[in-house]
Amino acid sequence: MTEKVYTDYFYNESAYNTHDGGYIPLEVPDIPQQPLRIPELLKPDQETDTDMYYTLTAQEGETQLLPGAKTKTWGFSAPLLGKAIVMKNGKTIHMHLQNHLPEMTTFHWHGLNIPGPIEDGGCHAPVYPDGHRDIQFKIHQPAATVWLHAHPCPETAYQVWRGLAAPVIVQDDVEAKLPFPRNYGVDDIPLILQDRHFHENNQWDYRADYDPDGVQGPTPMINGTINPYFDVTTQRLRLRILDGANRREWRLHFSDDLEFTQIGSDDGILPEPVHFTHLMTTCAERHEIIVDFSNYKPGDEVILYSDDTPLVHFRIHEFAPDHTQLPEHLVDIPDYEPDLPLHKVVMSGMDEYVMIDGKKFSMQRIDYKMPINKTQLWDITNTNDMDGGMIHPFHMHGLAFTIVSRNGHAPYPNERGLKDVIAVNPDEHVVIKVRFTVPGVFMYHCHIIEHEDGGMMAQIQVYDPKDPDKQYDLMDHETLMKAFAEERGVDMKDLWLGGMGSYEKMGMTM
Repeated sequence: MTEKVYTDYFYNESAYNTHDGGYIPLEVPDIPQQPLRIPELLKPDQETDTDMYYTLTAQEGETQLLPGAKTKTWGFSAPLLGKAIVMKNGKTIHMHLQNHLPEMTTFHWHGLNIPGPIEDGGCHAPVYPDGHRDIQFKIHQPAATVWLHAHPCPETAYQVWRGLAAPVIVQDDVEAKLPFPRNYGVDDIPLILQDRHFHENNQWDYRADYDPDGVQGPTPMINGTINPYFDVTTQRLRLRILDGANRREWRLHFSDDLEFTQIGSDDGILPEPVHFTHLMTTCAERHEIIVDFSNYKPGDEVILYSDDTPLVHFRIHEFAPDHTQLPEHLVDIPDYEPDLPLHKVVMSGMDEYVMIDGKKFSMQRIDYKMPINKTQLWDITNTNDMDGGMIHPFHMHGLAFTIVSRNGHAPYPNERGLKDVIAVNPDEHVVIKVRFTVPGVFMYHCHIIEHEDGGMMAQIQVYDPKDPDKQYDLMDHETLMKAFAEERGVDMKDLWLGGMGSYEKMGMTM
C-alpha cells in the first residue's frame, strides 16, 4: 500500500501570523553553531513500585545564549526552561514545589489529567517567594509529551518568557511496546521552540517587546540554544516538538523536503502514523515525529526550518542500519457517546479586546459546570475575521479531548488522537468531544499567552454528582495584584503586569 504523504500546512494561509501587524520575522544571528542543549532528566528523590517523589524548584539563573554577557533567565530546577520530568502511568506523583524567584509563581501541569485547581497548578495555586507547596496526584493517562509552565494570571506570559517552561514525559506499557526510538538524549529528543529579542547586554526586556496579540522576537531559541546543531548517530530520530512560544506559529519542514512521520500529538500516540513533508504547529501544541536519515551519509547535514529560517542543523554521523517498520495501527483511542446537550464557546477579538463568550476572565466566576465522567460535544467558534483575522489555539486544562470536525468536515489528518489544544481558523467552528475524569475548577482559554492574560479565558467546574455544590477557595485578581506590587515594591496603581497592562485594566478601582 502506498503511504499518503501530506505536503501542506492545512491552516488558512490568510490567517498566518506572518500577516500580523506586529509580526517579527525570524533571523538567526551570525554566531557559530552551538550544540543543542538537551534538558537533563530530573532525578526522583525516591521511586517505588507505586509512587514517584520529586523536588522541583522555580529559580533564577544566567545562561550563555550569545557571545558576551550571560542572559538573566528563569527555570525549573535549571537556569533556563527546566529539567525533563518523567512520570509513569498508574503511579502517584508527590511534588515538593519550591519558589526561589523574587515573585509569586505557579506550577501548571499542561496536559495532565489531574484535579484542579490546586494540583493542576493554575492561577489559584500560588507559591510565594521562598515558599513551597506539596501536592500529589495519580497519573491515569496514556504516554505523551506534556509540559510544565508558570500560570500566575495575569503574569503567565511574562514568566514563560523569562524561561519557566519544561518538558514532561508520561510513559506507559502500551507505548513501551511500540517500535519507537526511546534512548533519551540520543535518539529521543525534545525540541522546545521559542523566540526571543535580545536587548542591550544580551538581556530580555518583556515590557519593551510587549504586544497584546502576543510577544515575538526575531531570534529562534531551541531548547534554550541559539543556532543549534545536533549530532545524529542513529538512523531514526524521535523528536518531541513543543511550541513553547508566547505567540509564534512554526511551519516546519526539513531540507530536501525530507519526509517524516508523526506518531503522537498533544496527549498521546496517534491511532495511525501520519506522513508529512510540512507541519504547522501553534502555541502549546506538541507533535512527536520520527525522522529517518537512511538516505544520508556521514558528513551530510539536514536542516529543520520554520518557513525559510533554519532552526536546527542535524549533522549526520555513522549509524547502524535500522530496518524497523512502524505498524499501520499504533493505539486505540477511546470513544464515548455524548451524554449532554451541545455546548458552545465563542472566541472573539484581537489586541486588548479578546474575550470568551463576550466576557473577560474573572478568577472567582464559574462560567460553566458539567458532571465528571459525562461526555459532551463543544462547538468552539473563532468569530474574528478582522483584517483576515488570526488563528486562536484553544486549550482546556484537566483533560484530553478528541476532535470531531472542522466546519463540518473531517479534522486534519494528525488530529485524530488525544489533544488539549486545537487551533481554530478565523470564522471557523471546531467540534470537540469533552470528557473530564477528574473533578475541580479548570480554565479554558486561548494559548496565545498574552490573550489569556488579557482575559480570553473562562472557568469550568467539574463536579461529582454526589457532591454537586462543592465549594472551592478561589484566588482573586486583587489579591494577586497586591502580592506582585509588594514583591516589586510599587503601588498597585503603578503596577504593570503583562497582558493586563495596569491596575485599571483589571477592572478594579482604587
